[in-house]
Amino acid sequence: MIKRPRHIASDRVMRFLRSSLSPLLTRPWLDRLILWVLEHWFFPLSRLWASARAAEGSVDTFCIEADFAPSPKQCQKAKRVLANFEHARVKNLMTEQIWQEYLFGDSNVTEQRLLIAEEMRLDTRTEYLMMRKQFTPFRKMIKQSISLRPPTPEATQERYPDQAVFDAAFALPEQFPVIEESRSIPVPSGRDYWIRFKSPSADMDDLAYARVHEPVGVENPPTLIFGHGIFVEFDHFHNLIDEVHALTSMGIRVVRPEAPWHGRRVIPGHFGGERLLSTAPVGMIEFLAAQTQEWAVLVDWCRCTSSGPVAIGGSSLGAQTAKSIAVRAKVWPKHLQPDALFMVTHCTHIAEAALDGALSDLWHLSDALRDQGWNKELAREWLNKLDPEDTPVMPPEQIVSVMGSEDTVTPFASGQAHMDSWQVPTQNRFVYQRGHFTIPLGLIRDQQGLWRLRAIFSQIEQQTKKQQANQPVDINLLSNRPGNPPCSTIQ
Repeated sequence: MIKRPRHIASDRVMRFLRSSLSPLLTRPWLDRLILWVLEHWFFPLSRLWASARAAEGSVDTFCIEADFAPSPKQCQKAKRVLANFEHARVKNLMTEQIWQEYLFGDSNVTEQRLLIAEEMRLDTRTEYLMMRKQFTPFRKMIKQSISLRPPTPEATQERYPDQAVFDAAFALPEQFPVIEESRSIPVPSGRDYWIRFKSPSADMDDLAYARVHEPVGVENPPTLIFGHGIFVEFDHFHNLIDEVHALTSMGIRVVRPEAPWHGRRVIPGHFGGERLLSTAPVGMIEFLAAQTQEWAVLVDWCRCTSSGPVAIGGSSLGAQTAKSIAVRAKVWPKHLQPDALFMVTHCTHIAEAALDGALSDLWHLSDALRDQGWNKELAREWLNKLDPEDTPVMPPEQIVSVMGSEDTVTPFASGQAHMDSWQVPTQNRFVYQRGHFTIPLGLIRDQQGLWRLRAIFSQIEQQTKKQQANQPVDINLLSNRPGNPPCSTIQ
């Protein structure tokens, strides 16, 4: 196997998190520090980074987008920073084009070149995203670290006049899109490749991507579709943290969807995930409706490419997405219904994180909504529609929950109450004295929740074998949706 160059800092962090010393780091004090960094550094610098995207090298446009009036000296500094930014952006665009051609193109490409293209992509993308640091001189001049332009209650009501129209936004498409599979690259835990397809959501009108981590030598592996949190662009950094990395070594295939408005899907003038908040509550509705449709396509692809069971899950916003889909899937065709659910840091309603959680104080979303005529009760009423009031499609025994008792972002008590209402058994609930950000860090060493998911997959596989031994296999459970050609995949 040709090994990709390893990054020393990443290796050291991962070794530390797997060591006996990691509990010293994965404590609530680190959560408080991360919240401080987010408020005073990440969000202001991200807003400046997004303003630079919109400016395309123009200092005047940059100042308008960032909403500040710099001194002549600051203008000269901004000019130099914007020049560096454009250099990093062009490098990123050119490398992405090469990567797309190598990974998805028709020409024959050696494995060595695939590895080089992926390394170059991560190098240039990381450099581009880390350009945030160069805007540090302007950090304290930012008045609003999230571009908040929420619609009025009247405009929202006009968009979704009744429950039928709202539900229609989450309806599955009549025809599923064709999925393209990239060439694969070897990694220490198996092979990685990407899949892409046109998003079924008219609001997105773009290509949806997912990275697939596949174990080698495992026939019909079980699959976890694992969603990331807001502002997380996991496929565009030399990753330091992957809380479900160990699953591949357990023989589980992991599909990592790239959420709308993140990564390759960030729209002009924004940074990853910002659009979700900037037009709330409509933005949140559009986001979750698109996720629902796209994850249905991914479940279908999983069924087409493996007879193993399928779980959905995620961390933070990814967990909230999975919970919502798990309920909505009760009315989906049988083969699209996921078998299990795996959630890391979650609460009952998305509204609780958006309006009440620790991050909401940093975003000032409630203030922006109030300025547009919303009160908190009305905003909560709309956001609560995102979480259907019902039980999920899978039985409680096939649900795994990982939470932190000190989590103030997705409030812990709310998540516990939801697991109580769903009657999730005690052996499937893992609670640690950590906060929202240290829970994923802790999973690197303490993998009890991951092993519990592995055990659930094994139980489902055994049950399936018994059923197949007693009755003929229903081919419809393993095929594409009615009316579609089976396994609509381009390789």
